[in-house]
Amino acid sequence: MDRSAYSRQESMLNLVPRYFIVLSLTLSPIISISSQDKNAETGIDYRVVMSTSEINLDGRLEEKAWQDATLINLQYEYLPGDNVEPPVGTEFLVTFDEKYLYLAFRCYDPEPSKIRAHLMDRDATGTFIQDDHVVVLVDFFNDERRAFQFRVNPLGVQSDAIYSELDGTEDFSWDAIWNSKARITGTGWTAEIAIPFNQVRFPSGDAEQTWGISAERSYPRSVRHRIASHRRERDISTLLSQINKVTGFSGIKTGINMEIDPTITLNRTDQRVDFPDGDIRKGKLKTDPGLSVRWGITPNMILNATVNPDFSHVEADVRQLEVNTRYVVRYPEKRPFFLEGADYYRTPVEAVFTRTVTDPDAGIKFTGKMGRNAIGIFNTHDRVNNLLIPSNAGSLSASLDQNIFGGVFRYRRDVGRGSALGVIYTGRAGESYSNHVGGIDGYFRISDSKTISVNYLRSMTDYPDQFALEYSQEEERFTGGALSASFNHQSRKWGYNLLYQDLSPSFRADFGYIPRTDFRTTTLGLLRNFWGKEGGWFNLITVGGYGGGTYDYDWNRTDDNIHAYASFSFPLQTTFSAIGALKQEAYLGTIYNLQQAMVTLETKPAGGLRLYMMTHFGDMVDYSNPRLAWHMILNPAAEIALGKHINMNIQHRYMKMAYMGNEIFTANLSQLNLVYNFSVRSFVRAIIQYQDIHKEPGMYISPVTEESKTLFTQLLFSYKINPQSVLFIGYSDNSLGYTDVNLLQTDKTFFVKLGYAWLL
Repeated sequence: MDRSAYSRQESMLNLVPRYFIVLSLTLSPIISISSQDKNAETGIDYRVVMSTSEINLDGRLEEKAWQDATLINLQYEYLPGDNVEPPVGTEFLVTFDEKYLYLAFRCYDPEPSKIRAHLMDRDATGTFIQDDHVVVLVDFFNDERRAFQFRVNPLGVQSDAIYSELDGTEDFSWDAIWNSKARITGTGWTAEIAIPFNQVRFPSGDAEQTWGISAERSYPRSVRHRIASHRRERDISTLLSQINKVTGFSGIKTGINMEIDPTITLNRTDQRVDFPDGDIRKGKLKTDPGLSVRWGITPNMILNATVNPDFSHVEADVRQLEVNTRYVVRYPEKRPFFLEGADYYRTPVEAVFTRTVTDPDAGIKFTGKMGRNAIGIFNTHDRVNNLLIPSNAGSLSASLDQNIFGGVFRYRRDVGRGSALGVIYTGRAGESYSNHVGGIDGYFRISDSKTISVNYLRSMTDYPDQFALEYSQEEERFTGGALSASFNHQSRKWGYNLLYQDLSPSFRADFGYIPRTDFRTTTLGLLRNFWGKEGGWFNLITVGGYGGGTYDYDWNRTDDNIHAYASFSFPLQTTFSAIGALKQEAYLGTIYNLQQAMVTLETKPAGGLRLYMMTHFGDMVDYSNPRLAWHMILNPAAEIALGKHINMNIQHRYMKMAYMGNEIFTANLSQLNLVYNFSVRSFVRAIIQYQDIHKEPGMYISPVTEESKTLFTQLLFSYKINPQSVLFIGYSDNSLGYTDVNLLQTDKTFFVKLGYAWLL
C-alpha cells in the first residue's frame, strides 16, 4: 500500500459537516437583522481635507497644514471616569496627502515636570504603557472589525499593533514602517505621526472614503486616566462601533507599493564536546543571506514572498519553569513573515500556530480584503517537522527529520454588522506523513453586549509506521473532530459566559497549538463590577466566579473546578486580586481533590516603576510520582526605569513541592533584562536567565538528577532605522551544571545581522 501523502486525493468537503453549514446559513440573516437594530453610532462625524502645505516632521506643529487640519478634541475620560470631562485638554489633528496619513496631538499638562517619558525599544509594551502616550486606531475599511493601532510617547518611542474586534485582541507583534516625532514643551507635549499608505490596507478605487478613527491619550498619575475622542459606553462591548467616522479621504496613491528586505546574518558557534571533560572547539563562520519581498498588488491585497528567510529572532524568549507540567508550553511568534495578517488566521480552536514552522527555506503568503470578503493563503517548505502529540493526560513534543510542505487557506465573510463567517484549511505533508485540517467558524454579535462564537474542525492524519509505534499512535490513517462554542455577555455591571469544547482523541492540528485532546468540557462564568466614584478609595471592584466539568470520550470525569475571585483597583495604579479554587483532577486513573489559592498584587506608584507579586499555593498532583502533594509558587517582579535611558526588568519564580512534609523538589528561575537606550533607535541590552532545580531522589519512583543548573546570557547592540532596517551585533552562551559538576559553559555564539528595507 502506497502511504505517500502526495498520492491521496481526499476532498476537504468531507471534513466539514453539512449540518454545520446549514446552521451557519440559518443564523446569518438572523444575526444580520439583530446587528442592524443597534443604537445609533456614538462616534461624531468629521470631514478631512488634503494637506495645504508640506509637513516637516519635527513635533512642532507650526506648518499651515496643521492650522487647516481637521480638529478633534479628546473630551471624554472613559477610565476611571465614565465619559466624564478629562482632567487635561488634548487636541487631535488629521490631514493627508497622496502618500501619507498625517496625525498630530497637542497634549496640555498643568505640570509638565511630571510627564512620564522614557527611552526604550519600540513595542516594549510593558514599559511603554506606564508612560504618558497617545494612541490612534484607524479602521480603514470602516467595517468595525479590524483596526491598525499606532502609539507614541513624549520622546517619540513607537508602538504599533493590529486590533481585532472579533476576538478582542491587540497583536503588538505586527510592525509597520512609519515616522513620528514628539517634544515636551512648557505647556505639555506634542506629537506628529506620518503613516505611509503603502504600510496599511484600505479599499481600492478613486471614490471618497470614510474611515473609523479613534484618538486616545493615556495620562498616568495617581491613576491612569484614559481619555478618548468619542464616548465609550460600558454597556457596549465593542470598541470600533463607537469610534469617530472621518470622511473625505481621496486621491491616495501608493506607487509601486513594494518593499524589498534583504538580510544577511553571520554567526559562529563554539561548542564543548564530550561534556563535561572536553574542550570548547571553535566553530565555523556561517553566512546566511536571505531576501523577503512585500508587494501591495492593490491597497487591499498584499503578496509576501521569501527565499532563505531570516526566520531567527534576536529577542530571547522569556523562560518558563517546566517542572511538574503535563502539557507542552507555548512561546509567542516573533518572526516578521508570519506576522503579516496573522489575525486573519485566528480561530477559537487554535488551528494555526506558526512557530510549528521551524526552519523553512522558502515561503509565500497572500492576504487581502475585497468588500466583505477577507482571504489569507500561505505556503512554506520546512526542513524539520516538529509535532505535538496530545492526549487527555498530557502532551509530548516530537520531531521528524524530513522536509515538509505546508499550507494554510483562510476565508472570512463579514455578515451583518459586527458578525463574520469563515472557513479554514491547513495541511502538512512529507514522506509517509500528512495532516489535513478543515473547518468552519462563526462570530455572531447579537446585541451591543452579547456575542456567540462557534468553531468546528475536522482532521485527517497519517504518521510513518515507526513514528506511530514509538509514540503509541494509530498506524493507519485516522480522523478526528474539534468543536468550540461560546456565549458571552459583557456590560457595565455584569458579565457572564458559557463555553463548551469537544476535542476527540484522534484530532490533530499539526499546524496549530493543541496540547490536549480526548475531552468534553463545559465552563460557566459570572462577574459583577462595582465602579468607584471620582476621588473615592477605589476605582473598580470585580467579584465573580467560574467553574465547570470535563469528561474524556469514554465519559469518565477527568476535571471539576469551582473558582471564586475578587479584584480591587485602587489609586497609585494598584491592583489586588485573590482567587480560591476547589478542584477534582483525574490522573492515571486516580481522582485527586485539590484546594488552591492565588493572590496577586501589582502597583505603579511612580513613573518608570512597576512592582508585581504573585503567590499560588495549595494541593497539586505530583505527575512524576502520582500522588497528592502540596506546592507553593512565588513570583516577584519589578520594572524599573533609572532616568530616561536605563530600563531594568527583574523577575524570579520559586516553586516548591512536598509530600507529607518531605520536600520533593525546589526550583528557582531568575531573569534579568537590563537595557541602556542611547536614543529612540539604538540600545545595548544584557539578558541573564538562571535556573536551579533540586530534587530529592528518595522521593521519586524513578531515578532523577539531584541537582541541575542552567545559565543563559546574551549581550546585544541594536540599531534600528525602522523594524526592517536593522543592525544587530551580539554574543550569547549557555552553561550547564548538575550533581557533582559545577556550572560549565557548553557553547557560545557570536552573531551579526544586517537588514535593510527598500520601499518602492
